[in-house]
Amino acid sequence: MQISLPAELEAKIKAKVDSGMYDDAAEVIREALRFMDSHEKWLSEIKLSRLREQLLPALNQLNSGAGIVLDSDAALQALVHKLQHSASTTNG
Repeated sequence: MQISLPAELEAKIKAKVDSGMYDDAAEVIREALRFMDSHEKWLSEIKLSRLREQLLPALNQLNSGAGIVLDSDAALQALVHKLQHSASTTNG
């Protein structure tokens, strides 16, 4: 595989190889891709953690019996309509 890089990125790769930390440009690219993968995994874990934090109060409410029973699609649609109406009058 051949890729074209801007001169600035080529210079960064060359500097890494010239520093002696890497044997060649391919090793620099492999390390950069490994770092990118681990960074993406870290971001996913952060997002999941934040989602859990946001869901915890609702889960606690449900566990304490403060939930709303929606036993049909119509009940769900009515709740959505009510919430939308409430939001539009609040933001209105």
